[in-house]
Amino acid sequence: MDPVKLAKLQALASTNRIGGKGTVRRKVVRKTKPSAAQDDKKLQGALKKLNVQPIAGVEEVNMFREDGNVLHFTAPKVHAAVSANTFAIYGTGHVKELTELVPGILNQLGPDSLASLRKLAESYQSIQQGQQRPAEGGAAEEDDDDDDVPDLVENFDEEKKADLEELN
Repeated sequence: MDPVKLAKLQALASTNRIGGKGTVRRKVVRKTKPSAAQDDKKLQGALKKLNVQPIAGVEEVNMFREDGNVLHFTAPKVHAAVSANTFAIYGTGHVKELTELVPGILNQLGPDSLASLRKLAESYQSIQQGQQRPAEGGAAEEDDDDDDVPDLVENFDEEKKADLEELN
């Protein structure tokens, strides 16, 4: 067979055709990735089912977590159904430490968050004191831990035996 003719056939085969002359061209399947607009439409549909209304004028949202961090949203979209006690907050959220946001959020802190703020302040003070006086560090702190545990005074096994003898 002629090498030029063979090269032409190979070039045709490498295009969209699977078979030879006269066969159906192969269809290219394109998978589209869901865009942010599609996700937003799904979210809007779910929010409609909950009968929530948009709340305008919310500049930031802070959610205080149990580990002492804060989930911080700037310019979030907020929807609420107050009668059902349902709130939907969506947008770009960032996990930040409580100390990063302290000056601006002092009026938002509840009792749990104030307790975690105190713990953070105490830990920072202890770290700073430990850096200033490293020689006092280790042994004194271990002795303080032992003082918190009360000593065992009574023998519970003897009391259990006495109770069993009274029952018999």
